[in-house]
Amino acid sequence: MIDKTIDSAAQAVSCIGDGAVVMIGGFGEVGSPVELIHALIDQGTRDLTAINNNTGNGEVGLAALIGNGQVAKMICSYPRSSHSKVFPELYRAGEIELELVPQGTLAERIRAGGAGIPAFFTPTAVGTPLAEGKEVRELEGRTYVMEPWLKADFALVKCDSADRMGNLTYHQTARNFAPLMCMAAATTIVQACRVVEAGAIDPEHVVTPGIFVDRIVEVAEPVQESRLIAEGRSYP
Repeated sequence: MIDKTIDSAAQAVSCIGDGAVVMIGGFGEVGSPVELIHALIDQGTRDLTAINNNTGNGEVGLAALIGNGQVAKMICSYPRSSHSKVFPELYRAGEIELELVPQGTLAERIRAGGAGIPAFFTPTAVGTPLAEGKEVRELEGRTYVMEPWLKADFALVKCDSADRMGNLTYHQTARNFAPLMCMAAATTIVQACRVVEAGAIDPEHVVTPGIFVDRIVEVAEPVQESRLIAEGRSYP
């Protein structure tokens, strides 16, 4: 029987090499695969292009990956948030590249990547600097800008439950970008709060089918990003 479980977070991310494009699930803290990100920091992989809704908070998780100099470019919607300080400082210093994408457009570009749709037209960003250099068309009397798909070499996501074949469920809004990223990445690496045997998850409850998942590591008690920030913690 197919068994996609991996013994440790370090082993799970060992396939990620320098220069990779990595989608990272999460909406701020919610759904952020902190243990997988920290394992990637420990591994020292560099020159990454990271795709996420934001640029992390405090000095843990994604923010720590950026602060450790391992991310060359961010593709995101919110480069600044209430607890973000690492990315803004590096960006102002010219030490990291930014591609800013409206949130709905970001989600649709990722979905398009997973669905095999090279590009689509949207009215979002028309007439703004974000439309510069992109194809613009008028359809039914309205102006639209063409946006390309987003695909990645790897996706790092966090789920609630996974079976050994890779079928996933999520806890409420922690599913946010994760299902789309699983489809848009060549290799999907998952940290699950619990791993169960095949057949233990009701098929009607599966959000991400196992065909989109490659590696699973169980993290029974994942850290809470907000708690680490409140304690003034940093990584490594």
